[in-house]
Amino acid sequence: MKNCLAVCLLLLCGCASGPDFVRPAAPHAPGYTDSAPAAATDAASTGAADGAQRLMFGADIAPDWWSLFRSDALDALLGQAIAGSPTLVAAQNTLARAQELTAAAAGARYPRVDVTGGAGRQKYGKEFLGPLTAPPPFTYFAGGAVVNYTFDTAGGIARSIEERRALFEYQRQELRAAHLALCGNVVSQAIALASASERIRAINALLEEDKRNRGLVQTSFDAGNTTRVDVLLADSQLANDETLLPPAAQDLAIARHALAVLVGRAPGEWAPPELDFGKLTLPGTLPVSLPSELVRQRPDILAAEAQLHAATAQVGVATANLYPHITLTGSVGQQALTLGTLFSSGNGVWTLTSGLTAPLFDGGTLRAERRADIDAMQASAADYEETVLEGLRQVADVLTGIDQDAELLAAETHAVDAAQASLNLARESYRAGNVGVLQVLDAERAYSRARLDYVRVQAQRYADTAQLYLALGGTTP
Repeated sequence: MKNCLAVCLLLLCGCASGPDFVRPAAPHAPGYTDSAPAAATDAASTGAADGAQRLMFGADIAPDWWSLFRSDALDALLGQAIAGSPTLVAAQNTLARAQELTAAAAGARYPRVDVTGGAGRQKYGKEFLGPLTAPPPFTYFAGGAVVNYTFDTAGGIARSIEERRALFEYQRQELRAAHLALCGNVVSQAIALASASERIRAINALLEEDKRNRGLVQTSFDAGNTTRVDVLLADSQLANDETLLPPAAQDLAIARHALAVLVGRAPGEWAPPELDFGKLTLPGTLPVSLPSELVRQRPDILAAEAQLHAATAQVGVATANLYPHITLTGSVGQQALTLGTLFSSGNGVWTLTSGLTAPLFDGGTLRAERRADIDAMQASAADYEETVLEGLRQVADVLTGIDQDAELLAAETHAVDAAQASLNLARESYRAGNVGVLQVLDAERAYSRARLDYVRVQAQRYADTAQLYLALGGTTP
C-alpha cells in the first residue's frame, strides 16, 4: 500500500503544470535606424558655445547621467527631488507590499501549525448513543496543536510563488521607471526654465533696441528728416515685441511651479535656483546602448517582461488546478472535563487524517479559466513585443533629433550672425540717410526672429540630449 502511494505521488509530481517561462530573445538589429552608424560617430555640431557631440555605441550610461550637464544647481535639484518626491515614496511602498506578498506566498510550501484551545458544554440526545445511556450535560476543556500540510503534487504552489516573484520584479521595475521619469522631468523642466530665462533676456535686449530705435526715429522726426508715419511704425514695432514677453514669463512660471512639485514642495513655498544655459554644459560624449542591451536595461521593457513571466506562471497555476490535491492534517492535545485535570496524564488525544480532492465535474470552469489565462499570457507577450518596438522607436527618434538639432543650430547661428550684420548695416545706413526706417524695422524683426529661434533650438538640443538618456533607460537603482 505504501509503495502504491509513493508511485502515485511520483506520477502526480510529474504532471505538467503549465509552460515554463523563457525569457524573450533580444533584438538582433545592429542599430536603431536603417542607416546604422558606425561604432562611434560625430553627431555633428557647431555653435561656439556648444561644441560637437559624439555618439559612443555600446558604451555604458552613468547612473547619475544628469551630472554630465555640469551644473551644481541641477544636481541639487535632483537630490531634492529624489529625497522628497511623493511619487517615489508611493512606488517604494508598493514594492515593499509586493515583497511581503511574495514572502506570504512562499509560506505555503511549509506545514501550517496552529495552537487550538476551547471550552464548551455538551448534551447528547436520547437516540445519539443508541442503546447506551446518554450522559448528563457536561462541560469539557481542550487544548493542543493542529498541523495542516498541502502536498504540491501538481506544482500549483510553486507556480503561485513564481508568479508573486515575477510581480515583485514588475514593481521593482516600476520603481526604477518612476525614478527615471522623475529625474527626466526635473532635467526637462530645468532646461525649460533656462530656456524661458534666456528668451526673456533676448526679448528684453530686443526691447532695448526697439526703444533706442524709437528714440532715433523721434530725433529724426524732430529734426524734420522723417515723417510721423515713421514714428508710428517704430512705436508699433516696440508694442509688437512687448507682446513676446508675457508668454515667456508664463513659461518661466510654469517651469518653476513644475519643479516645485517634483521636489515635493508647494509652488508658493519654494523657488528653484536660477538656471541659464551659461550654467549648463552640453555633454560632449553620449553613450548609446545597443538594441540587444536596451531590452535588458529599460525599466518599462523589463516590467513588461515581468508581467509576461507572471502571466506564464498563472497558466501553471490554472493547469495545476486540473489535478488532484492531497492534504495531510494532524492534531495533538489534551481533553478533560475539568480545567484542573486538563494536563493530567492519560488525557492526551491525537488525530491524523489525509484527504484527496480531484475535480470530477465543474461545468468546464477550470478548463475555461486555464484557456483564459493562456489568452492573457499571449496578450502579455504581444504587449511585451509592442513595448520593445516602442522603445526602439523612441531611441531612433531621439538619435535623429540630436543629429538634426546640431545641423539646425549651426544654421540658426549663421542666421543670427547674418541678421545682426544686416541690422547693424541698416542702422548705419539710416543714420547716413541712405535708407528709411522701414528697412531698419524689417532688419530688427529678422534679427529678433533669428535670436528667438536660436534660443529655441538651443533648448531643444539640451532637451533631446536628456531624452536620449531617458529613452535608453538610464541606469537607476
